[in-house]
Amino acid sequence: MTGRIADPALWRAGQDRIDWARAHMPVTVALSDRLRAAGTVAGVRIGVSDVLEPKTATVALALAEAGAEVTVTSAGRNTDDEVAAALAHAGLPVYARADAGRSADRENALALLDHRPEVIVDDGASTIRLVHLERPDVVAEMRGATEQTTSGVRPLRRMHAEGALRIPVVAANDARSKSLFDNRHGTGQSVVFAVADVADRSLRGATVVVVGYGRVGSGIAEHAAALGARVIVTETDPVAALQAAFAGFAVRTLAQAAAEADIVISATGIRHTVDVAHLDALPTGAIVAVGGGVSQEIALDAARAAGAIEIARDGAVSTLRMPSGSLVHVLDDGNCLNVSAAEGNPVQIMDLSFGVQLASVEYLLTTPGLDAAVHELPRAADDEVAAIALASFGGTVDTVSTAQREFLASWIAEEEEEGDE
Repeated sequence: MTGRIADPALWRAGQDRIDWARAHMPVTVALSDRLRAAGTVAGVRIGVSDVLEPKTATVALALAEAGAEVTVTSAGRNTDDEVAAALAHAGLPVYARADAGRSADRENALALLDHRPEVIVDDGASTIRLVHLERPDVVAEMRGATEQTTSGVRPLRRMHAEGALRIPVVAANDARSKSLFDNRHGTGQSVVFAVADVADRSLRGATVVVVGYGRVGSGIAEHAAALGARVIVTETDPVAALQAAFAGFAVRTLAQAAAEADIVISATGIRHTVDVAHLDALPTGAIVAVGGGVSQEIALDAARAAGAIEIARDGAVSTLRMPSGSLVHVLDDGNCLNVSAAEGNPVQIMDLSFGVQLASVEYLLTTPGLDAAVHELPRAADDEVAAIALASFGGTVDTVSTAQREFLASWIAEEEEEGDE
C-alpha cells in the first residue's frame, strides 16, 4: 500500500465513524451492492477526490468492496485524519492529511493521478482539470469522470466549449436527487449552522446578507430566517432576485446591503463576489463567510494588497482591520465553511448525493460511445436514486393509471398534429 496520511494509529476512531455513517446511507449501500453483483467496477481504477469525512469514506470503501481499485485524495483543509487512517488501514492508497497546505495538496492530487485512474469521482473539478493539465497520458486512457458541485460543473462546461475537455463527465450535481436536496437543504442548513458555531453567535435578530439566490443561497436564506435572522438577498439574475422577493426577502445590491450587514454569506462559487469595496463598507464587527466553493470568493488577497491587516486570530476566526478602519471577522479564511470548519451536510442528504455519484459511475461504465462533453445523468437513473431514498423513509411512489396514460397519449398526439399543421 502507498499513500500519505498523518497518523495510521487513528484508524479505529475513524472506522467507528464510518460504520455509523454507513448504517444511515441506504441508497449508497443499495447501489454499491448492485455494482458489486454486476461486476461493473471490478478491476476499474477509480480516483476519489472529495472532502474526506465519514460519508465520503463510505463511498470509497463501497467502490473498493465492489471490486474497484480505489485511490483517495483530499485537500488538507477538508481532511479528517481519523477517516484517512481508516481508509488506509482498509488497504486504500490515501493521499490526504489535515496539515497539508496548497503545495502539498497539489502533490497529493498528482500522486493519485500517478495511479492512472480510469474514472475520477470529483468535488470541485480540481482533479479533473489537473489531469488535463499535468497528465495528458492518463487522460488518454480514462473512461470518464463525475462532478458533484455547481462550481465544478461550470468550468468543465467552459472547457468543453473551448474544446479542451477530453473525456465524458457526468454532471452529478445537476441530477434532481442531488441539487434539490444537497444544495438547498443540506448546504443551506450546514452553512448556517457552521456560521453560528464558528462565530459563536446567535442569528436571532441579526441582519444576514445572502449573496446569490441559487439552490444553495435560497437554502441559506431560508435556514437563516428560520433561526430568526432578518435576511437580505443580493443577486445579479433578475428572475432569481424576483424569486427571493416572492419568498419574502428584501433584495438589494451588495453595495447597499453591506452597510447594514451583521453577517454576509457568499453562495455564488465565483471569485471576488465579496470584493474589497464590499469588505470596506461593512460595519465594525461584521462577519463574512463562504457557502460557495472557490478560492477568493471573498477577495482576501486583494483586500490585503489594498491595506487590510489581520490584527487577531481566534481559531477559525480572523479579524481584519480594513482601510476604512472597520474590523471585519472572516470565517475560516474564506473557505467553504460547512466542509472546511464542520462535517458537511447531514448523512441522509449526502446519501442521496453519493447515490447519484455511484449511479453516474455506473452510467459512464455501461454506456458506450459517450463523447467528451458534460452529460446529464439520465432521468431514469435519477428517479431510481430518489425512489430508493423514499423507500428508506417508508414512502411509496404512486403509479399513473390507465386512464391517465390514455389522456396523456391523446394529448401528445393532438399537440403533434397541431405542430404539423
